[in-house]
Amino acid sequence: MTLTRLTATVLASAALLAAPMAHADNKAIATDEMEAYLEFVDYGGGVIFAEQIPKEEWAKIFVIDARDAGQFAKGHIPGAVNMDWRQVLAKRNTIPKDKSVLIYCNTGSLSAQAGFALRVAGWENVRILQGGMEEWKAKGGFDAAAKATAPAKH
Repeated sequence: MTLTRLTATVLASAALLAAPMAHADNKAIATDEMEAYLEFVDYGGGVIFAEQIPKEEWAKIFVIDARDAGQFAKGHIPGAVNMDWRQVLAKRNTIPKDKSVLIYCNTGSLSAQAGFALRVAGWENVRILQGGMEEWKAKGGFDAAAKATAPAKH
């Protein structure tokens, strides 16, 4: 074995041995970041109800539909961008930090995970639509706020 090949083999072996330690360090850093986030996040973790968003505000919000493309094609909140919940971090450079961001799925559970990941990554402007698409439709869509504040009909 030549000296060059021996050196390459030793370096490759050292890198393989160090990989688990680097992985453990990365996990520790990620855990520390999540712990710090959870200590200071507002109650509700950035959740917002459809009736809290006035109709005229929707045009100012960057809306992410975190469902898969098939579900998005069957119906979505008008103006929403389809971004599978598992892809939000990979596509984070397309998500603005200078305006409100709303993320939703069918019921709110997967979008909550995506929203948590974004907030840990530094997007403090992200809100999760409570109840997702289903609750948004049931409450009146863009008119949910107006319906919630309308006088009761007797």
